[in-house]
Amino acid sequence: MVKVKKVKLGSQGLVVSKQGLGCMGMSAFFGQPKPEDKMIALIRHAIDSGVTFLDTSDFYGPHINEILVGKAFKGEYREKVQLATKFGVVLYIDGKMNVCCEPAYVRESCEASLKWLEVDCIDLYFQHRIDASVPIEVIHDCSFG
Repeated sequence: MVKVKKVKLGSQGLVVSKQGLGCMGMSAFFGQPKPEDKMIALIRHAIDSGVTFLDTSDFYGPHINEILVGKAFKGEYREKVQLATKFGVVLYIDGKMNVCCEPAYVRESCEASLKWLEVDCIDLYFQHRIDASVPIEVIHDCSFG
């Protein structure tokens, strides 16, 4: 088996596999959602193969993708991965994307993602789209304490 190399991501000590698995297409945007059992098997195969960096978002489905990823983490799988999920895209209205990064919404989204993923922590939580109405400093200073 090929060993997947690791790399330090950012300055906070997070180490991830150089190859990641973006999970969006499993349940959103590329046709119908794929069969859940096959996608769980695919996620677990990737993890067993050394891919430890998984990416999802509360917007994919919405929430369906986070639920899928959470199911794949049952058992020993959660300890083997670095989980990334995103906030900020609320929904499409009249074909236009609605973005919200107000601090209260960011906190609400984080709490919902923890619930949907069935995890105690998210390793990398980041802004999906820029909300020009909220200064980046305000988003950065959101308190999760």
